[in-house]
Amino acid sequence: MKHYLIFGAVGPLLGGFLFLVAATYASGYWAQTHFGEVVKLFVVFAKSAQYSYLFGLVPALMIAAVDDILVHVRRINWMVRMLLVGLVGFIAAELLYGSRGPDAGAVQFILYGLVGLVPAMLSSWLAHKYADPEPVPV
Repeated sequence: MKHYLIFGAVGPLLGGFLFLVAATYASGYWAQTHFGEVVKLFVVFAKSAQYSYLFGLVPALMIAAVDDILVHVRRINWMVRMLLVGLVGFIAAELLYGSRGPDAGAVQFILYGLVGLVPAMLSSWLAHKYADPEPVPV
């Protein structure tokens, strides 16, 4: 149960921020940036965090289910599990967001893939650190 709480708390918040950064970069907003525009980015993120949770909670819990399934496979250690969960998050985010927007190419592929990869891997690592059961001696 702790896995789902960790993924539900961390995933939408970090994923929403990374999605905002990816969308602003893809739109060309970061061409000439000064401190005022960076502050504006954080203000927009603070105002839109509730929508990040609204639309990001279910995908984060789906990735948590993948992590929870992989916890019970004894032959997979926590680092491989973290990489597999990150790969699933990358692919899911790329399929959801990658074809959206004005541009297509490797940069957009990587940016929108990172929207799923980073929160999934961070949440999986936090779940390993704070929520994994003690290993059973074989």
